[in-house]
Amino acid sequence: MRNLKFLATAIFATVFFVSCSNDDDAPDPVVEQEVITTMTVTLTPNGNGTPVTLQTRDLDGDGPNTPVVTSGTLATGVTYNGRIVLLNETVNPPENITEEVEELDDEHQFFYTIGSGLNVTTEYSNVDGDGNPLGTQFTLTAGAASSGSLTFTLRHEPKKPNTGLSDAGGETDIAATFNVTVQ
Repeated sequence: MRNLKFLATAIFATVFFVSCSNDDDAPDPVVEQEVITTMTVTLTPNGNGTPVTLQTRDLDGDGPNTPVVTSGTLATGVTYNGRIVLLNETVNPPENITEEVEELDDEHQFFYTIGSGLNVTTEYSNVDGDGNPLGTQFTLTAGAASSGSLTFTLRHEPKKPNTGLSDAGGETDIAATFNVTVQ
């Protein structure tokens, strides 16, 4: 009788522990990352002058073809109003990803990295709903004659506020580097 009670208790405990497992939890939803094939940075001089366009276009994504990159030349001492447009050109008509980035401004931030040797400064012109930088619009001031690289990086879900790309965290949606000359 005693063995029967022990056996019944052991079976009950086994069934209880097995039925309480949490392997029936719903899986985390998969968040699809937007496809960005093209980044166009348009720099329009304050006052008058011809806009400068920097662009990277990679229509086959991770395919065998390298992106087509267009760089530019800036004038010394000129301040430019910058605007970044992101497109998904794998669909027809192309999808403007910039609209999504600006709608979800608290989840995105552009960072501008100026390579050594390039004499320019940048400043954010637009912010998210909490007053933190967004960066689809900015000003760029060209200093003395120089040349170097200028990288634009879009981070998804960065820590805000941050002190820059190094402590922002998040995931990189797109990063593009352009060779720029100031003359």
